[in-house]
Amino acid sequence: MNYFLSKKIIITFAVIQYRMEVIFLGTGTSQGIPIIGSDHPVCLSKDPRDKRLRVSVLISWDDYTYVIDCGPDFRQQMLNNNVRKIDGIIFTHEHADHTMGMDDIRPFFFRQGDIPVYAHKRVLNVLRNRFNYIFSSENKYPGAPSVIENELTNQPFTLGSLDVIPIDTMHNRLQVFGFRFKNFAYLTDVKTIEDEEIEKLKGVKVLVINALRIEPHHSHFNLEEALQFIVKIQPERAYLTHISHMLGFHEEVQQQLPKNVFIAYDNLKIII
Repeated sequence: MNYFLSKKIIITFAVIQYRMEVIFLGTGTSQGIPIIGSDHPVCLSKDPRDKRLRVSVLISWDDYTYVIDCGPDFRQQMLNNNVRKIDGIIFTHEHADHTMGMDDIRPFFFRQGDIPVYAHKRVLNVLRNRFNYIFSSENKYPGAPSVIENELTNQPFTLGSLDVIPIDTMHNRLQVFGFRFKNFAYLTDVKTIEDEEIEKLKGVKVLVINALRIEPHHSHFNLEEALQFIVKIQPERAYLTHISHMLGFHEEVQQQLPKNVFIAYDNLKIII
């Protein structure tokens, strides 16, 4: 084979191999939007971008598909996006809006077998207590799913063909992991982050970060803090997530943002 042709094929393959697709399964805060029984104008909005399920993303590359967080809207999110296979679930932390969909992994378990889960040791302990019938091997109910536990520390780990870098952050006083997948980074429920963790994000092209509302909050970035963080990281594109109705209408807030900053919305798909 011609050397230059061979080299061209190899380079092309490398580009295809790391093409990544991200789907925002949910972009809302813990109660979602609309909030049950609320007559707040954003909750009554007819714009579909103002209707937000609990926060989660689906990340795919090569033949691999992983979900970050598995909240109470997990079933609907899988149906909305016709997801037929997942290679595992990565947890940022143990709060209910990020974990309470675990029972709905059953269809994947029945087709694929035990589902790998990845989380901090503390989070795994909470999940074992919360979903004992899933994690326990004793007196297993025939319809219950099973998982493969993978404990995460603040060290890189491998998913499929890709190395993933955890980003250690604080959600008020609770440790939360963000994750960097090559040129993409996903952080949610962040209030503070140390300088050495910020260094792990330098050079990232696409950043997802939480922006709860306009007013300051004790455990989340508000809009101003999120925008300051984006300036510090300098990604090519940034997307805001974990949004409450108090941020305002999608259309109005988007018009006020820098040209490389976008409010994410449910079922938005981006390519990296």
